Amino acid sequence: MLKIVPTSPFDDQRPGTSGLRKKTVVFQKPGYIENFVQSIMDCLKGFEGTTLVVGGDGRFFNREAIQIVLKIAIANGFGKILVGKGGIVSTPAASNLIRRRSAFGGVILSASHNPGGPHGDFGIKYNAGNGGPAPEQLTEAVFTRSKSITEYKILVAPDIDLDVLGLVRLGPGEVEVIDPVEDYAELMQELFDFDRIRSLFKAGFCFRFDAMSAVTGPYAGRIFVDMLGALPDSILNGTPLPDFGGHHPDPNLINAKHLFDLAMSPGGPDLCAASDGDGDRNLIIGRNQYVTPSDSLAILAANARLAPGYAKGIAGIARSMPTSGAADRVAARLGVHLYETPTGWKFFGNLLDAGLATICGEESAGTGSNHVREKDGLWAVLLWLNILAVRGESVAAITAKHWADYGRNYYVRHDYEEVDADGANALMQALRDALPGLTGALAARPGLIGADDFAYHDPVDGSDSEHQGIRLHFENGSRIVYRLSGTGTSGATLRVYIERFEQDRAQQNQETGGALADLIVLSRECARIAYYTGRETPSVIT
Repeated sequence: MLKIVPTSPFDDQRPGTSGLRKKTVVFQKPGYIENFVQSIMDCLKGFEGTTLVVGGDGRFFNREAIQIVLKIAIANGFGKILVGKGGIVSTPAASNLIRRRSAFGGVILSASHNPGGPHGDFGIKYNAGNGGPAPEQLTEAVFTRSKSITEYKILVAPDIDLDVLGLVRLGPGEVEVIDPVEDYAELMQELFDFDRIRSLFKAGFCFRFDAMSAVTGPYAGRIFVDMLGALPDSILNGTPLPDFGGHHPDPNLINAKHLFDLAMSPGGPDLCAASDGDGDRNLIIGRNQYVTPSDSLAILAANARLAPGYAKGIAGIARSMPTSGAADRVAARLGVHLYETPTGWKFFGNLLDAGLATICGEESAGTGSNHVREKDGLWAVLLWLNILAVRGESVAAITAKHWADYGRNYYVRHDYEEVDADGANALMQALRDALPGLTGALAARPGLIGADDFAYHDPVDGSDSEHQGIRLHFENGSRIVYRLSGTGTSGATLRVYIERFEQDRAQQNQETGGALADLIVLSRECARIAYYTGRETPSVIT
């Protein structure tokens, strides 16, 4: 039975590039998720009778939210819904399902790398028919609609058993519970040389992958262990848990320090890797060699041709503006275009759809390619394994040779988390005010040769994105970048990116902290971070 429920609009449902993220208790408020899902439905056109993909990262409230999404989607006219077993689908796997099953789109329930549990975070976003995040025009339309919505449509029906594979009726439509791992594993087999990787493991290659009690555990077990022959104990925290086992499922050197310590220990694994809450980020650490996400993007792009899916070469490389310039020199060597975009995978999606880029990446540990329209953590690990298998060298050797060939970008990111939003915005405005003529706090800074507020003109859809971050340009290709992040659920997060390029091989063995010491001091002075945020030091350094 179809039920139309009167409701009141909300004023705070603005979805960003990563969808709508709030504390779980906010989504649990009566009518909250219903209003947002109905607002999505009201802004879509031409979907009657088509297929929708639904799934999430398994965090707390995932199952309950999925039942609501299923009933609202069918009530609004979707004909069929594909939902992952247990309600769990990684974000890249959802993108793959949308594309391979010719779905109209998908609803993904995830707060990505944010903590889960009753007191953690929850999120929801819509992905379009190309498998990528909804375009800004749609997210703005959803926000506008959420401010005026007065009712939502929902089926009155029993909940679907999400743990039983198969097809069931739901009102006038149907729901198919599927195993999304199989579709994803098939795609990975098309891209990578599984025989070579299997031989690598058979020869004794030591590997550890931490799924962080999040969504990629079943994918890792199926691909790395069952298909490629890695030892079962290669997978750590492989069972998805609603609270991620108390972990913070962000694969950085703080939350995955145990992996770093393991890789740096005598006789440690040849490769340690991890993924995040919804499976779209990655961490790469070889024995005695941590690989920054920026370097990883550059190395993967430089060696992509070693994998069957990229044997014919790549069309171009795209990186987010705060990501280091390491990939720029790879693009120049390969003779392909380098696209510098704002942060947000939707910008990469346009380039991928147009065939302008093949490999994309962000400094925040997200890399991917044109195989889907999301970043993909397991894909990055598999490409590294493919490269290691073909080259027969260690992660440390491959990284050192890359720096020798292309130069090294020393790089660090300082995060000031949950700072006062007014103070953070005032900091950014003060920097903008100082840009003309490098006045105020930017005046007479050593080596500073220019500064700007990054703006991007999309070569595909012609859209313009302004105020994407303040860049300070120093001599010899060094940079400091300031931007506010929208991935948190409270306060503001100020991110500061500090980069120095070193071409001289004799100078490439410095510690990162020492190589960047002077720029780190400048980064705090130029923006008067302590004054505007009350913080003397960052919350997280990566």
